[in-house]
Amino acid sequence: MLTIIVAFSLLSYELKLGRKLMNTIKYLVGVCFAIVISTTAVADWKPSGPINLQIGFGAGGSTDILGRAIGKELEDQYGWKVIVENKPGGGGIAMFTKIAVAKADGLKIGMGVSMPTLINLVMRGDKLTFDLDSFDYLATVTRAQLAMIARSDAPFNDIAGLIEHSKSKGGALVGFDAKPQELVMKLIDGKSGAGFKLVSTESGAEMLQNLMGGHIDAAFNGGPHIQYLESGDVKMLASVNAGRHNYAPDTQTLIEQGFDIYVDPWWYIAAPAGLSNDAKDTLAKAFNSAINSENVSKVIQNVLKLQPNNLGPEDTKEMMVDGLGNIAVLFGK
Repeated sequence: MLTIIVAFSLLSYELKLGRKLMNTIKYLVGVCFAIVISTTAVADWKPSGPINLQIGFGAGGSTDILGRAIGKELEDQYGWKVIVENKPGGGGIAMFTKIAVAKADGLKIGMGVSMPTLINLVMRGDKLTFDLDSFDYLATVTRAQLAMIARSDAPFNDIAGLIEHSKSKGGALVGFDAKPQELVMKLIDGKSGAGFKLVSTESGAEMLQNLMGGHIDAAFNGGPHIQYLESGDVKMLASVNAGRHNYAPDTQTLIEQGFDIYVDPWWYIAAPAGLSNDAKDTLAKAFNSAINSENVSKVIQNVLKLQPNNLGPEDTKEMMVDGLGNIAVLFGK
């Protein structure tokens, strides 16, 4: 009798174990099937027509050159039809105004520069029809590296030295060619009492000419100065970005030198908010592959003397949010 009871108990246990095992197998099969379905959905998403990659600046400029290189790479890698179209106006504002209200189907995508967008949102956001939440962010292309420079024979090597030099000579002449640069110097001047005399120029090239000709004491520059840095004709006083520059890793940022301010212009790519997850994932991966390709990397190096720097969707959005707060500080908002 005892033997029968034990045998029956063992049989019941085995049946229960079998049911648990089968349930576990069913669960795992279901999970795997869901993963396969999800992965297949992402892999299978394709644009339903030509992608219109809009550039917020005119033909021939750095943004246009980068955008066209990326568009061609997308065509070459994925076989998609990509139409690159210039939509200049307001530093990209006109273009992003239209992108914000376009259908979120992955066919209309905009490429611009962060600084003009952020400045407009801070200064006249109530007059714009979009905000940062109007877009799904796909990628950054790279970050412009803005530097403060001086001639190599200048009697100062950093911002503290420039401040002392300015005080001793009754106002150092500092060149700039964009509003954020002017505001950076006004903030430093206000904190230090340096008494800078700011000189407005039309371009970075003009600033370099003025600097090398001895007409100004210091200047901003975003790339062309590197050859002069390498030749020993100029020296770098500070990185104006949030981080140090790859070509001058020993030169401190303004933040590290005691001034809690930075200017971080990024080339970025965004679509109308509301993309499906599979469309957003596929587009983000495609742009990342194009941006980091050998061909586009060469264009970035040749045009900007920089390397590709794609933050990815989430960090691109975070960059824009952080940048908006920084611009608000710059403009005293």
